Amino acid sequence: MNDLPGYKITKVLGTIYGITVRARNWGADIGGALRTAVGGEIRIFTNLMYTSREEAMERLVGECMSRGGNAIIALRFDVENFGSCSQICAYGTACFVEKVEEK
Repeated sequence: MNDLPGYKITKVLGTIYGITVRARNWGADIGGALRTAVGGEIRIFTNLMYTSREEAMERLVGECMSRGGNAIIALRFDVENFGSCSQICAYGTACFVEKVEEK
């Protein structure tokens, strides 16, 4: 989201990133190649992507907090594959927000 309902952005702290690069092992590559022949989910790759996204998010939140932020808006993910590696980049805008008082 680009805003947070019920909160007011009091300070924009800038663009932040959380990046991780992961490599698959040769066993996963062989298993994946066999799975593509018969179809279906390649669980080892699914788990790799979940783990990578979580790591990227942890780094993103850490960068936000280190800048004094308590919220991230306009969060996005970018994934790039090269060779047997995958780069996952989470990025967004670090902000400091305050709860809006209801009248």
